[in-house]
This record gives sequence, structure tokens and C-alpha cells, in this order.
Amino acid sequence: MIQQLDNSNFEATIQNNDVVLVDFYADWCGPCKALHPTLESIATEFDGKAVVSKINVDSNPELSQQFGVRSIPALFYFQNGELVGKQNGLQSKTSISQNIHQLLA
Repeated sequence: MIQQLDNSNFEATIQNNDVVLVDFYADWCGPCKALHPTLESIATEFDGKAVVSKINVDSNPELSQQFGVRSIPALFYFQNGELVGKQNGLQSKTSISQNIHQLLA
């Protein structure tokens, strides 16, 4: 299941989980909508191993600014509370899965 993050739960989520994928998105963004089924699939595949989450850039401008999000979708990979990688734009399931597998290895 994809977790919805905002200012109230973002820090705790990235600090309390080994691997967290954060998708910065907006409801009006076509590529973001196209990416959603892929993220659902990845959330199921890595259930119990990694957290897949989303942050709405329109509702959470502070977090978007904090991470310098300029274009969406923007995928941020966190490991043990640290930002360890990011991808911009529509990504393949294979690409995202490989990144998470590397962090879990």
C-alpha cells in the first residue's frame, strides 16, 4: 500500500524505516497519474521490506522546496533517514525495482 506523507509524518517515516521511496506528485500531472499503477505494484512487491510513499507538491510546498523538487514526478530514495538517490520523470518498474533492490542488498 502506498503511504500518503505530509509535514506531520514525513520525518518519522524516513527515520523509522530502512528504505523509503517518496514520489513527489500532483493530481493534475499526467506522468504522475501514469506512474501510479507502477508504484502500486512496487508497493506490493516490497511490502514489509520498503515503504512506498507519495507527497502532493501542491499540499506540501515546504517539503517540495526542502528537496528542490522542480519537476514531477520526482522519486526520492531514502535509506536509514538519508537521501541516497533520486529520479525525475516517468520511470519503468524495472528501474525503480532495481534501485530498491540495491538499497536492500
